[in-house]
Amino acid sequence: MKVRVGVVDSGINPDHPHVGGIAGGVNCHPDGDSTDFIDRIGHGTAVAGAIREKAPEAELYAVRIFERRLSANIETLLQGLEWCLDHAMNIVNVSVGTANPHHRDRLEDLVRRARERDIFVVSAASLLPGMIDGAIAVAADPECDRNRCRFQDGIFWAAPWPRPIPGVPPERNLKGVSFAIANCTGLLARSLESRTPVDAYEHLLQSTRLVR
Repeated sequence: MKVRVGVVDSGINPDHPHVGGIAGGVNCHPDGDSTDFIDRIGHGTAVAGAIREKAPEAELYAVRIFERRLSANIETLLQGLEWCLDHAMNIVNVSVGTANPHHRDRLEDLVRRARERDIFVVSAASLLPGMIDGAIAVAADPECDRNRCRFQDGIFWAAPWPRPIPGVPPERNLKGVSFAIANCTGLLARSLESRTPVDAYEHLLQSTRLVR
């Protein structure tokens, strides 16, 4: 099946060679949605490239919630997440999170509704919504191979590196938990292409047991 992945981030540049086109997208902002989902920061494009590398047949959707910097308020984040549910994404890659406990109830409700629709929410293990039961929690492991992840104590650990850029040393490239999330999303999307959601998750778990 065609796996639909919502990339909740700074948008995507569909012309970047690591991306190779996208299926659509939205720009979420307080004045309402627009179709200006082009990435002007580069972060969302790097995230999309990491996902595309592992799941080349996936349909990527840019859900832009960042403007000129990598921050957004809770209303914009929820607006983007609701768009993903309304447009039947199979996986929602969330590179942003919050430690504010006042937002837990609303994010818990969203994750619950996502799981009822067999939608995976993949986010940082240390923040909401990643730390909510039902979400796929991801943390960064610099020692992990970019093409694999490991599972320990309820958390998927993945490499914090995006797709390599020729001529750019890894230490000068982008890095962080956002790319661990993207690497995990890509592996899950590839697994989901030929499996039911339950089987795809179990397959991902099984593959992590081979990592030492």
